[in-house]
Amino acid sequence: MAQAWKCAGLRWAADGPVLTWVGGRRSVLARGKRVAFQVAEGGGRTCVGARGHACPVRAGVPARSTGARCEECARLDRAHSVAADTMADDPRPYRVYLAWFGPGLVKVGITAYERGSARLLEQGAVCFSWLGCGPLMSARRTEELLRAALGVPDRIPYAHKRAVRAALPESAAERAAEIAGLHARAVALGGWPEALTPEPFRGVDHAGVFGIAGAERGPAAVAEVAELVAGGAIGGELVAAAGPDLHLATERGVVVLDTRLMTGWELVSAEGEPCAVPLRELKRAAGVQDGLF
Repeated sequence: MAQAWKCAGLRWAADGPVLTWVGGRRSVLARGKRVAFQVAEGGGRTCVGARGHACPVRAGVPARSTGARCEECARLDRAHSVAADTMADDPRPYRVYLAWFGPGLVKVGITAYERGSARLLEQGAVCFSWLGCGPLMSARRTEELLRAALGVPDRIPYAHKRAVRAALPESAAERAAEIAGLHARAVALGGWPEALTPEPFRGVDHAGVFGIAGAERGPAAVAEVAELVAGGAIGGELVAAAGPDLHLATERGVVVLDTRLMTGWELVSAEGEPCAVPLRELKRAAGVQDGLF
C-alpha cells in the first residue's frame, strides 16, 4: 500500500511555491511539473489543529472548508493572532501595503516587516506597493484610515481573484496603474500616525512569478475543484500558481485547485488516474471568453 501523507499547506519561497507536509517534507512546485495525488480510500478529513498542536479529538471537518479546523481549534488559532486583532502587543515592525488582484480589485493590508513580500505571494497579489512602516498599532490605524478614505477593503474573496486572472492587462505598467493612483491619494491624506514612516511608490509585479500574464500565461482555467472526496484523484501539468491556487492542465481542461482543500486528508501519490473530484464551473469576469475543452 502506498504511503499516505498529510498536506500542511502551500508556502511561497523566493524561488516559487512549495507544498509542505506534516513531518517536514517539502515538494517544490515548478511550472511544467506534473502534480498528481489521490485521497486515501475509506478515510475522512480531520481537523489540522491549532498553533502546532494536534486536534485533541481529531474532529471531522467539512470537505469544502478552506480552514480545515474544527470550531474549537479555529477559536484557539484566532486567540493570539494579528489578523484577528487579538495580538496588539507584537513588538515587531509592520508594513502597510496596497495590493492589486485585477481590475477594480484592490485591498489595503499589513504584514510583518520580516516577512517581506511572502504575505502578498500567499494572497495571490498580482502587484503591490508598500505604503509605510512602523509599530503594529500604528500600521493598523493607518490601514483603517486608508480603508475608509480610499474606499478599499481589507479582504477580497478568492473567487473574485480567480474570476479576473484570465483578463489581466498585458503590461506591468498597466497592472500597476490603479495602485499607483491610490498610493498618491493615500500619501496626500492627513492623519497618518506619527510613528509610521511613509514609503514611496514602488510597484512589484508577480504576474510572471505566477505565470498568469504575458509570455508566461498558460491556458485559461475552465473549472475549479469544489472539494476532495475519499478515493478521488486529480493530476495534471502545473501551468500557473497564484496564492494558494494551483492551475493544473488535466484531461478536463485547466482546473484550479485551492490547496487549502488538501489539508486534513490523507493523500497518496497517483500516476495516470483521471480527474475524479467534484468540479464547478469557474466564474469569469465580464468580457472574458470561456476556455474550450
